[in-house]
Amino acid sequence: MSKGNAGTLGQYQPGKGFSGRQAITRPPRAFECSIATGGMLGSRKGNFQTLNTSIDFTRPTAQRRVVITYKNFPVAHHVSHIGLGVSALNTAKVLRENGVHADVWPILHAKDLAAKIAAANPRPSHIVIAAPWLPTLDLQALLVFRFPDIQFAVVCHSNVGFLSADPQAITNFREDLNLEQGSLNFTCAGNSQRFVKFIQESYQRPCIWLPNLYYFDSKAPTPRRPWSGGTIRIGSFGAVRPLKNNTSAAAASLEIAEKLHTNVQFHISVGRVEGGYTVVRAIEAMLHGSPRVTLVKDEWYQWPVFRSLIRSMHLLIQPSFSESFNMVTADGAMESIPSVVSDAIDWAPPDWKAEVDSPDSIARIGRRLLLDDFAGAEGFGALQMHDSAGLLAWQKWLQV
Repeated sequence: MSKGNAGTLGQYQPGKGFSGRQAITRPPRAFECSIATGGMLGSRKGNFQTLNTSIDFTRPTAQRRVVITYKNFPVAHHVSHIGLGVSALNTAKVLRENGVHADVWPILHAKDLAAKIAAANPRPSHIVIAAPWLPTLDLQALLVFRFPDIQFAVVCHSNVGFLSADPQAITNFREDLNLEQGSLNFTCAGNSQRFVKFIQESYQRPCIWLPNLYYFDSKAPTPRRPWSGGTIRIGSFGAVRPLKNNTSAAAASLEIAEKLHTNVQFHISVGRVEGGYTVVRAIEAMLHGSPRVTLVKDEWYQWPVFRSLIRSMHLLIQPSFSESFNMVTADGAMESIPSVVSDAIDWAPPDWKAEVDSPDSIARIGRRLLLDDFAGAEGFGALQMHDSAGLLAWQKWLQV
């Protein structure tokens, strides 16, 4: 409870509530509530609602049913080809492979999720909301307190630097931290250990690690021959945003072409240019008239088609200023295609990492990876290690 309360609550007794101290003498602020059965929750308008907090904590392990949900504008064919949808699908597949029933639900509003839950038979035991995009009051009223027997979690899929592009997400997550304090069935989480540590150290609040899991189509890396001459195909894929640092990737491609005296096709995705129109223009200006480097603009393909495109590359360059996982690098590792990355992608092999704001460093690492017989296999192994640690974190939260 806030230190500004006119009074404090005493000891909680099951079936009786709190006793022994002075009661609160003002309506509680948003997200403050008593945890006693029949307690009250204050909204910003001062309204109250009675809560049913009789939660069944004895649900058998075998009945764990996880739903991963995310905001999906198309909501088409129950499959998304945006990053959050692809990551949700991969995580669900890994959980299923390890004995946990998991589904993926694309939604547009909290009320959509509430309707799906009400209609589900059997109901999920755990619901994970990818990214803090739901207004906390909706999350609280329509989901957390309406379904007290379900464990909810909101997972932030950005590291701290990337949140500069979404201040509302910061506001929502901070309000979610308050909701966690005032509820029995809600958890705040991040898919980046760096983000989790920031929340724990800076706000002194609990925050758990629920990382992306990547489903392996095969259990061994696909043998890939290193580049041995001819045109080099380099991809710097994903939504074009300033923090993705595609411009440095393009600059490094120019240097690779000159140092290796060969032609380069430099591929970028143009289907989702999110605040990155100036980035595309900067890359066009940088590569215009180059005798060696050709800019190739790829559409936002369906994920299976995109995986095929990844497979055709010799090298990926993803030197992001801020990341929490990076699906493109993971897709490349699955296909044994090496990536030059920054240290923001912490699970990647150390030999893949370059100085984020140095095209020379990026190009130098890129040249070495192009000629390395084992670079792709190293990425495959690093992703497997990330999955192993990540699965343990999920199993701990699910108590399986």
